Amino acid sequence: MNKVFIYIIISLITIQLSQAQDSPQIKSSIDQNEIKIGEAIQYTMEVEVDSTAMVIFPEGKTFNPLEVIESLKTDSTYNERKLKLIKKYALTQFDSGQYKIPRQKIVINEKAFYTDSISVTVRDVVVDTTKQKMYAIKPMVEVDAPLSTGWINWVIALIILGLVGAAGWYFFKKKKEKEIKEEELPPYERAMLTLKKVDESNLLEEDSYKEYYSQVTDAARKYLNEEVYDHAMESTTEELIAILNEQKKSGDLSLEKHTIDELKRVLETADLAKFAKTKTDVGTAKADRNSIEEIINQTKEAIPEPTEEELLEDETYQEEVAIKKRNKKFLYGGIGLVATVILILGVWSVVKGVDIVKDTLLGHPTKTLAEKEWITSAYGIPAVTIYTPEVLIRNNYQTTEEQKEILKGNETFVYGSFFKSLFVQITTQQGNPQQQEPIDLSKTVEAVVGQFEQMGAKNITVKDEEYQTLAGAKGIKIYGTFEVENKTTQETLKKEYVMLNFAEAKGFQQIIVVNDVEDRYAGDVVNRIVNSVELKNVK
Repeated sequence: MNKVFIYIIISLITIQLSQAQDSPQIKSSIDQNEIKIGEAIQYTMEVEVDSTAMVIFPEGKTFNPLEVIESLKTDSTYNERKLKLIKKYALTQFDSGQYKIPRQKIVINEKAFYTDSISVTVRDVVVDTTKQKMYAIKPMVEVDAPLSTGWINWVIALIILGLVGAAGWYFFKKKKEKEIKEEELPPYERAMLTLKKVDESNLLEEDSYKEYYSQVTDAARKYLNEEVYDHAMESTTEELIAILNEQKKSGDLSLEKHTIDELKRVLETADLAKFAKTKTDVGTAKADRNSIEEIINQTKEAIPEPTEEELLEDETYQEEVAIKKRNKKFLYGGIGLVATVILILGVWSVVKGVDIVKDTLLGHPTKTLAEKEWITSAYGIPAVTIYTPEVLIRNNYQTTEEQKEILKGNETFVYGSFFKSLFVQITTQQGNPQQQEPIDLSKTVEAVVGQFEQMGAKNITVKDEEYQTLAGAKGIKIYGTFEVENKTTQETLKKEYVMLNFAEAKGFQQIIVVNDVEDRYAGDVVNRIVNSVELKNVK
């Protein structure tokens, strides 16, 4: 009993050892635990597996919070039955601090194995200001916007689409023209052309007897329909043969009896092929085709010559047909043109948006201003330089008694109207020589509500913050919204405004920009105007 127990224990230990030897060996390491911001860490995974094992290394954002700069190719070495795989990654981080590279999952033969997590320290880059000279931040410089190339792809796509559409239209037009020319042929020539097309087809080789006989007999029926009996197409074989026999007896058609009998035989053969799905041999089918051609020729000779009245009636009819066909051509052309325009507008609307397309085609005042060439000008004393779509016009501005005590003279320049989509106003006033202290700009915040109320504004919101131009002129920026009623249309307009106030050279400079809240183009226009404001001779 003890021997059996010992044997079982030894067997279990042997199995576990063999499994341990066959289990994958996984190691992970980094070349350094401490780096500077932006410096690279080399992260290495080593996997030792059986040579037949399938190994999948991690890819993607599994190393967060560290970023993968590069995932290098996997190296491999063989040692007897073992395969050693080495996978390396270049990692980095652009913020200082303590980080931990998370456990990484390696899939071996569809089973997941995990590496250990590793800590990494990222240090700031220390700058010695005694050796490295520091420079002030350079002011923003206005440059022309780079020419976007994205639209070129859409233009190319539209051109290709247009070419494909034009090619399709051309082939469709050619096909229609060919069909129209065939329809304009006299009945006899059209019947011969149909038989010629049957000869050029491979219907008999393809064992399509039903289609073959349909086309052959239709050539005869269409000819008879136009020249002998105008219901030949929808008549049964018996009805058509009965009509031909009646016309022969009445003398309207001098057709031999054996010709009518031959036509009856071919039509009955065709009926069997079409409805009973019977088949004849190729030689008989070709002989029936030749019989139809002979029947058409004999019928043509048997038809009496038309009278002069009939010829006149036929000429009038042909003219009417030609007019209808010409009108149909114009209709198809118009439909094609409209469809092309709709297609182009549809693609354009998907790419740019319906509102942008509508404003481009119908025009939008603010969009027009944004896209035109702008002007940089200086206004008033002390001069205010500003970038606007139009030159501002000099206007009178009424100063209060309190302002007259500390200011002298005033110059006001405006563009647009308080009730239009865009309004710009610049006011400059020189300081009074007796005034020793500069103007207190904080009082302008209190005066905004009263100033706008004089213009008819209601529900005014006011926010303010300190403001500084790129050249260093300091002032106060006041902004918010209000409502104003258009006296002409009785419509309430929702507006937003930006007001810049400066007190340079002991004077007063004020820039006001007002726009419609719902104007989708106004934001860019207002930002361009406000960001361009500068005061001359500011030190």
